[in-house]
Amino acid sequence: MEKEEILDQLDSSREQLLVLLEPLSDEALLQPGVMGEWSVADILAHLTAWESELVTALLQIDKGKKPERWLSANADVEGYNAGRYAENKGRDLDRIFADWHNVRLKLEEWLDSFSEDELNNPKRYSWANNHSLVQIIMETSFEHEVEHLPEIASFSTGWQASEQE
Repeated sequence: MEKEEILDQLDSSREQLLVLLEPLSDEALLQPGVMGEWSVADILAHLTAWESELVTALLQIDKGKKPERWLSANADVEGYNAGRYAENKGRDLDRIFADWHNVRLKLEEWLDSFSEDELNNPKRYSWANNHSLVQIIMETSFEHEVEHLPEIASFSTGWQASEQE
């Protein structure tokens, strides 16, 4: 996959999510129960945490280092998610949105640091278990975002219906 295609997918998933978020009030964004006990804000913080790990991993990879934190997070996804949930619980909504937006910008900037071969060669990084950097980026960013769209869409639809009653 070429960089432009990655950027298009990043934009597409973000646009889909923004469409779902647009009608929701701050109260709705903070309402628990969207995904288990998580609110929409918690899901956004969760997505931000993973993309932040990805950006840090790209920085490390660019320096020729193994992305230990990203690998560790992926080795214990449930533990990582629980830890980030606890860290971000009760966090200011404006800060959540700012971080969510800014980490995506950083990810897009980091894409320019890698050649097409560095991004697409599944044999390039021994620690990646025959996954290309593109696959890692896809799974950790836009595919992850799309994975959470159904819960947010369902909640958004229900919330809007209850507001109209």
